[in-house]
Amino acid sequence: AVRRRMAAACARSGRPAESVRLLAVSKTYGPEAVRAAAEAGQVLFGENRVQEAAAKIPECPGHVQWHLIGHLQSNKAAQAARLFDWVHSVDSGKLLEALDRHAGEAGRRLEVLVQVNVSGERSKSGLAPAEVPAVLALGNRLPHVQIRGLMTIPPLGEDPENARPYFRELRERRDGWAAETGLELEELSMGMTHDLEVAIEEGATFVR
Repeated sequence: AVRRRMAAACARSGRPAESVRLLAVSKTYGPEAVRAAAEAGQVLFGENRVQEAAAKIPECPGHVQWHLIGHLQSNKAAQAARLFDWVHSVDSGKLLEALDRHAGEAGRRLEVLVQVNVSGERSKSGLAPAEVPAVLALGNRLPHVQIRGLMTIPPLGEDPENARPYFRELRERRDGWAAETGLELEELSMGMTHDLEVAIEEGATFVR
């Protein structure tokens, strides 16, 4: 049912259905639920907490891909760099450098997204837009992380249309930053169950 919603939103936007990937948020669900979803064809899974993921991932199928979507503290960066394929929630240069160092020690290259607090809400993690270019420039110099794009979480609201300006602003800022830095920044992780259509219409490539 979710994939049908995604495909319809892509069709309205003139985008191929395969241009948007579904990230199944598996926090609070056990390995048996992940196995069932994987058997049904779901490959990408999102976790919010490093400790929960550390206990779960060894019990799950080896072919699935793990994405950290929750706030990450620098003291958990070593574990995160070993557990996850992607980190969507990089919100400081310090964290980016820690992930780079630990990914290098693990012999890995980590895919990361920079979290941007487009709305300016104090309760939300993420960089203020003015802080993003410096972190992108830093990432361009680090060998073991690759900045693939941006992530945002809009203010919670009942009407999905209320999220549209925030999704649109992230896309427009991404276009500007990509032009300035030379980074492709092709990924936009934005939109969840209730507003994924709006996010897709505004350019999301991951919906959660």
